[in-house]
Amino acid sequence: MRSLSDFPDAHLRIFDRPDVPSAEDIRSVYLVGICGTGMGSLAGLFHQAKYQVSGSDSATWPPMSDRLAEMNIPVFEGFSEANLADAPDLTVIGNACTPLHVEAAFARDHGLVQMSFPEAVAHFFIRDKRSIVITGTHGKTTTTSLMAHVFRKSGLDPGFLVGGVMNNDDISYAVGTGRHFIIEGDEYDTAYFDKQPKFMHYKPSVAVVTSIEFDHADIYATMEDYREAFGAFAGLIAPDGLLVLCTDDPEVRRLSSSDLKCRTLTYGIDSSDVDVTAVKIKTGSDGQRFDLVYKDTIVGRAWLPLSGRHNLQNALAVAAVSFEEGLSFEDIVAGFGSFQGIQRRQQIRGEEAGIIVVDDFAHHPTAVNATVQSACERWPDRRIVAIFEPRSNSSRRKVFEEGYANAFSQAGAVFLSKPPFRHNDRKEDFLDIDALVARIRHTGIPTEAAEGADGLLPLILKEVRPGDVALIMSNGGFGGIHDRLLEALKN
Repeated sequence: MRSLSDFPDAHLRIFDRPDVPSAEDIRSVYLVGICGTGMGSLAGLFHQAKYQVSGSDSATWPPMSDRLAEMNIPVFEGFSEANLADAPDLTVIGNACTPLHVEAAFARDHGLVQMSFPEAVAHFFIRDKRSIVITGTHGKTTTTSLMAHVFRKSGLDPGFLVGGVMNNDDISYAVGTGRHFIIEGDEYDTAYFDKQPKFMHYKPSVAVVTSIEFDHADIYATMEDYREAFGAFAGLIAPDGLLVLCTDDPEVRRLSSSDLKCRTLTYGIDSSDVDVTAVKIKTGSDGQRFDLVYKDTIVGRAWLPLSGRHNLQNALAVAAVSFEEGLSFEDIVAGFGSFQGIQRRQQIRGEEAGIIVVDDFAHHPTAVNATVQSACERWPDRRIVAIFEPRSNSSRRKVFEEGYANAFSQAGAVFLSKPPFRHNDRKEDFLDIDALVARIRHTGIPTEAAEGADGLLPLILKEVRPGDVALIMSNGGFGGIHDRLLEALKN
């Protein structure tokens, strides 16, 4: 990660922020960028904890705008100094804000009490709770959601914050009355005035590392830079803490051999000599069944209503932490079996004309590959038509071109949205979509590319046929392509 002093506008990033009062002395909280997934959930946490909450965003859009309205949280559409005229007790600055952002600059220039998203979570909600932090390039959201659900199902009432909406109760956060706080630990940077990874703020008592694979090429210069972030996080855990590691992943295995001061526990499917694993695995359209092994003992047979090897690994991470925190095997399997998944993770949006339309958040090549493979397991008698939008700052980078060329090997047809060239892109680093199309076609898979949903829809409609699964992958809204495709198929 870059030091603040390395930025040409360092004089705007390095400044004295006023001390933050205790949580009990704060009443009004204002969030800049309130409609983002994480910030909206943080607003919900503050609301649930009885703070006066308001905020702003460049635009308001469902579903977050609807959720905020249901909580009667006032939201300014558009950023302005006037929004902060009443000087809230605390202003939370979203990490999308630059130093010149009108509200961020106002807060800085007028000495308002301000925090980043992860600082606020730690100060107000983790506090003195036993913090369980789930990190890793892949699988964070699913693992965190499943962990929170298992703990809740067991009656522990944890606090939690997840980067997605759980289908169980349609929630992504809770203050909780129990002694645990479970949180998804993101390695992206914190704020314009703090370039540390977010997970460095979460005071881990227990931590999980699911995987380490180069990502976020817009803020990490090299793999070594990325690797160091996870090493620094592991170093936060005290000697009486616990680090749970997926040693199926070579980079995580490398982390396990480093000089750590805390106790470690390992899990995996392919690795030998792990503490938690699964054997006698049987996959089907309703998920997967397996014998759960904990410290060389088969403790019983479990059912996980999620497809894919990666989701089984996620479940093993949850089992490992759950056993260590005192839950029984019966608690764990009850939680597994009743888990209804997460919105935008292999979420069926509908079926028309015999074609199932599925929504998924995958955008890293490894996640795209795992999602396609999982769909093949879930629907073994259907053709998977993969529809992908490389939208994020990282997914549009040329460094991932090779990965994408191999990620669709199990798809029956592929449709790619041509990525937009933005102000922070460099031509030499940008994904060559035409070259990628040619490489996938060379493997014998029909592949097309077009501009966004408008350009892709006519091509998709010509290709799909009854019995197909249209697997749509993007970390954004993708121009409403899911509903538009369903409506076109219906007509």
